[in-house]
Amino acid sequence: MVKPDNQQMQRWLAVGLLVAAILAVSLVVVVPLVDKGLELHEAKNNLAFRLQQYERILAKKNAVIENVNALKAQYEQGGLLNRQSTGALASAEVQEFIKKAVAEAGGQLSSTQALPLSTKDEFSRITVSVRMTGNSEALRAVLYKLETATPLIIIDQLEIRPERGIRSRVTNQMELSNELNINFQAVGFMRKQPE
Repeated sequence: MVKPDNQQMQRWLAVGLLVAAILAVSLVVVVPLVDKGLELHEAKNNLAFRLQQYERILAKKNAVIENVNALKAQYEQGGLLNRQSTGALASAEVQEFIKKAVAEAGGQLSSTQALPLSTKDEFSRITVSVRMTGNSEALRAVLYKLETATPLIIIDQLEIRPERGIRSRVTNQMELSNELNINFQAVGFMRKQPE
């Protein structure tokens, strides 16, 4: 049996230490660099994908602007807003419309009261408080007429109570009434007037 000599053993030990040093350096330096490189590559791919999305969105910009302009034109032609020059005139127009709708439906208008205009953004809200009596068919006809009106009128805070019956003097029994007491607010809109 041949004993390895001391020099050869030192060479193998030196080679082993060199390999260990190279592995240690690669674990400390190279692996984090590779990880960072992969992370940056993934971030680059994500940014490239987002850039493509933004380019597609920008390509559709003109079509969207055309659609918005078409919707604005349709909105203006639709007559949804009251075109009166002042809030008082607009309230009077809404009150007159309600008066006709109630009369045509066979109901009786007790009162209408124009409430102060409230303004939000570029629109003013025209609110008219209404009290009327009538049967359920008259109520249905009035609500239908108001909800399908041009300019737009919305019903808000609808309150319906049956009217109290009358006691018969002959039979001393309560005779039921088919009439209803109805309170609601009719709301229209107009463009905010310059101050």
